[in-house]
Amino acid sequence: MTVSRFPVVELDDLPDDLRERVGAIAERSGFVPNIFRALGHRPAELRAFLDYHDALMERDSPLSKAERELVIVATSGANHCTYCVVAHGAILRIRSKDPEIADQVGINPYGAALDPRRRAIVDLALALALDSASLSDDDLEAARDAGLSDEEIWDVGAITALFAMSNRLAHLTALRPNPEFFGMGREARG
Repeated sequence: MTVSRFPVVELDDLPDDLRERVGAIAERSGFVPNIFRALGHRPAELRAFLDYHDALMERDSPLSKAERELVIVATSGANHCTYCVVAHGAILRIRSKDPEIADQVGINPYGAALDPRRRAIVDLALALALDSASLSDDDLEAARDAGLSDEEIWDVGAITALFAMSNRLAHLTALRPNPEFFGMGREARG
């Protein structure tokens, strides 16, 4: 199966620093996510992507790691990015311990059963993903009224922006999700 329309790089062929960073991810997950193989043929861009990703997703933040993944799934669903909905949907299922939330938010975020805080996070991410030029003070006030701080609002916006870029790179490359992502964080069927 083709992973990308463009060249892909295997872990062993990455520069030393990237092989170490991506190798640590592969060790935790059990496989190399295809996004790193696809971006690996342009090492400077992969480094920049990982640096910004980690600055947003790995730092201490009042948004939980599950809430950050919720932003990615909502944004990626709005942008019709199969790769990111599947990959980050798996991470969201694991971090939220909810086997249904990723599918609900990725497919129909407006109909997903979410508590008021998560609803505000998703609504803000969707406003930015779908029509960022129309974002208003009212949108920010609605998020604040739901209890989000300005720091959390900034995080939602920054994550949405990063994944707008990531979604578009996935579209450009026709990036295919790793098969392993599909079953992660789901209840055993019997």
